[in-house]
Amino acid sequence: MLLNVVDVEATCWPGRVVPPGQCTEIIEVGLCVVDLAARARAARHRILVRPERSTVSGYCTELTGLTQPEVDQGLSFAEACALLADVHDAGARPWASWGDFDRRQFTEQCSATGVPYPFGACHTNAKQSFAEAYGLSHGPDRPEAFRLAGLSFEGTEHRGVDDAWNAGALVLHLAARGRRFG
Repeated sequence: MLLNVVDVEATCWPGRVVPPGQCTEIIEVGLCVVDLAARARAARHRILVRPERSTVSGYCTELTGLTQPEVDQGLSFAEACALLADVHDAGARPWASWGDFDRRQFTEQCSATGVPYPFGACHTNAKQSFAEAYGLSHGPDRPEAFRLAGLSFEGTEHRGVDDAWNAGALVLHLAARGRRFG
């Protein structure tokens, strides 16, 4: 069975205070396809998304490495959602994310823009699953989860494509410990 592991980067500001006239919007979708039967990460994809109601702040660039000119070349949010649904089978495949931010951001942004939600109902909060598997009172951040799992992070933190790839490794680790997805 294939599972989509998704990580988004969104416009952001210092202190999580959204300036007047701005809103939090997805600017990158990282996707790791995990083959649960083969116990392998099968593919990785990056979708840049052009924000339509906000701009990339200097803080956001510092955190994610993404710049306004870079995301200006991205797809519209509607095109990105259609790509997820049509090319990555997002409506039919179960999916997971590290925490609930990604699911909530898609839900809120789809609602605000009238864009059809690209995912099916079968979502797993892998951070919560990790906490349950390790008997923790709360889900650890990714670096702590990697330390506990004995894994090494690959790439750059806060890059959607790398974060999705690494979350895929944590999902496989959980699957090997008997956690079920989908």
